[in-house]
Amino acid sequence: MLQTVEHINSIVNDFVWGVPAMVCIIGVGLVLSCRTGFIQFRKFGYALKNTIGKLFTKREAAKEGAITPFQAVCTALAATIGTGNIAGVAGAIAIGGPGAVFWMWISALLGMCTKFAEVTLAVHFREKNESGDYVGGPMYYIKNGLGKGWMWMASLYAILGALTVLGTGNATQVNTIVASIDTALTSQGILEASQLGLVNLIIGIVIAILVAIVLLGGIKRIGSVTEKLVPFMAVLYIILAIGVVGFHASAVPEVFKSIFAGAFNPSAFTGGVVGSLFISMRRGVSRGIFSNEAGIGTGSIAHACADTDEPVAQGMYGIFEVFADTIVVCTLTALVILCSGVGITFGEAAGAELTISGFIATYGNWVSLFTAVAMCCFAFSTILGWGLYGARCIEFVFGHKIVKPFYIVYALVAIVGATVDLGIIWGIADTCNGLMAIPNLVALFLLSGVVVKLAKDYFNRQTA
Repeated sequence: MLQTVEHINSIVNDFVWGVPAMVCIIGVGLVLSCRTGFIQFRKFGYALKNTIGKLFTKREAAKEGAITPFQAVCTALAATIGTGNIAGVAGAIAIGGPGAVFWMWISALLGMCTKFAEVTLAVHFREKNESGDYVGGPMYYIKNGLGKGWMWMASLYAILGALTVLGTGNATQVNTIVASIDTALTSQGILEASQLGLVNLIIGIVIAILVAIVLLGGIKRIGSVTEKLVPFMAVLYIILAIGVVGFHASAVPEVFKSIFAGAFNPSAFTGGVVGSLFISMRRGVSRGIFSNEAGIGTGSIAHACADTDEPVAQGMYGIFEVFADTIVVCTLTALVILCSGVGITFGEAAGAELTISGFIATYGNWVSLFTAVAMCCFAFSTILGWGLYGARCIEFVFGHKIVKPFYIVYALVAIVGATVDLGIIWGIADTCNGLMAIPNLVALFLLSGVVVKLAKDYFNRQTA
């Protein structure tokens, strides 16, 4: 049965992530970049000053039905800084070679503008639901920006989103938590491999309970948890990763050579196993999007909850978000794997265990405990962020009353995710991400003029 599902998904995935998808993702990113005058580069300093530059200033409490702009970006980062950075990057390198990292960078540089547009539109076209909470995202800017004639596409996005979160936002994350804990326990000799089945089940149950507690507390509780968890986990992971790069500094030049040269000649660095430029490009772009979500539109759902009257100001957080997620964290993960010299079986699926091996090769087995903690934080925060996305999507289609039952079902999926095969999970997640991107990219292209107008008006007011 599983082989049949995997075969069918492989066929669909090849179509979804084929040449048309690459053209659409890169193409829309280029259109938005050109029409905004490459705002992600032109206003990059402004974006940093007004996002990370405000982290150390006192933040006022958000009004009822909203969260602070910082909590909004933390919730969005909670969903993006996760297994896409750890297991996703490892998978991209194993299947696409070191050159996949280059294409991940390209998708991120364009994705910074794509995410800016998504966040700006989400805040501009958002609504308030029956509980008085701000709700927004692709389905709302499709409905309110393109008109009632496009309602079918808004509903399609919402339905795909509600289905996608179960795999992308939950099962893959739990799988990474289980993999990291299993590696830590076995490497320390605490448990035998034969005992891990029961441990994984227990982990799944515990995660399900914690997820339910946080999500059922509403947007305020989600924002409160993520603003504490995200900075902690990001700093811990970055410090450990920089340490690995520092220990293997002499290997860095050769690693960057393999990334740049391997982007156009993969076989030179994979022993001929990965010989297709398109495979390298496809893996890099798809894993990059899986990580930073630019083009999928999901991150804008969290940003739409922000207590702000300036869509473009919140859009700056979108630029920072992709930069922090992919250019910083994903790059460090790639360097951990490639600099540490761990064995990579090119052409075969890989996940968090490859990244963990890079840390262990540098620090020794004891570090597996720390990486397990970091990865658990990454994955758990991602589950929370995607839980919010799924709730907003299903609410758009079926109304507010369905939200709490959805949260319960979503939490229970964690138990299933603790025992599902990694390859199948990532394959289905890839497919679902690609399907979600289609209606969102169409909307971004059609509403690009609105983004340009909002940006011009905002910066004219800033300089007036």
